[in-house]
Amino acid sequence: MKFDGRDLLNRIKNTSLYGEHAHSVYSPPYRPLFSYEEILEKNPRFAAVNILLYFKNNEWYFPLMQRTEHERDRHSGQISLPGGSREAQDNSFAHTAIRETSEEMGIEKPYIRIIREMSPVYILPSNFYVHPFVSFTKKNPTFIPQKNEVVELIEFPVSTLLQLPDKPEMMVLAGSRNVEVPVINFEGYRIWGATSMILSEFSQVLKNM
Repeated sequence: MKFDGRDLLNRIKNTSLYGEHAHSVYSPPYRPLFSYEEILEKNPRFAAVNILLYFKNNEWYFPLMQRTEHERDRHSGQISLPGGSREAQDNSFAHTAIRETSEEMGIEKPYIRIIREMSPVYILPSNFYVHPFVSFTKKNPTFIPQKNEVVELIEFPVSTLLQLPDKPEMMVLAGSRNVEVPVINFEGYRIWGATSMILSEFSQVLKNM
C-alpha cells in the first residue's frame, strides 16, 4: 500500500481509533484491565511517546530505540518509542512527546509536527499512564541518539505494520514472568508490552484508512 505524503498524513489524522480493542491483541495475558477512574485512583505518573514518521528511499519509517540498562527501570533494555515522563514545564502531552523525541533522537523541535494523539495506555508494573502521538518530520532526519538513554536506533518501516498478522507470534522473554507474550518480531528485534500495543493500534489505523 503506497501513499503520497499529504494523503498518508491526512488519512492518519481522520481515521477512527481502536483503543483497547487494538491494544488487547498485543497485551500480555496477565495484564489487568482498569477503567479510567481506577487508573486515576492509582495516582499514575504521566508520560508521552511519539511515532515520528519520515520519508526515506521512497518509503515511510519511524524510529524505535533499544533503551540502556538501568537497575531501577522496569523497562530498561527493552525496545520502545521515543518518549518519557511529563515534566512541570510541559504545557501538554504533545509538548512532552516533542521534547522527549528531540532529546532522545537529536532532532530539533521545530521539525517535529504532531498529526494526532492515539489512545492512552496504562502500564501497571511502572504505574505509568502513557499518551502516544503520531507526528512527522519533513526534513530527512539525521539522528543523534542520546547516549545515556539509547543503545541502538532501529528504523522501522511503516509497511511492516500493514503486514502484522491477526494472531501475533508468542514468545517467552526476559521480563515476561516466564509467560508467553505477543511480540512483533522485526529482523530479530522483539517488540512487546506497551510499545507493541501502541503499534497494534497504529497498525489498525493504517489498515482501515
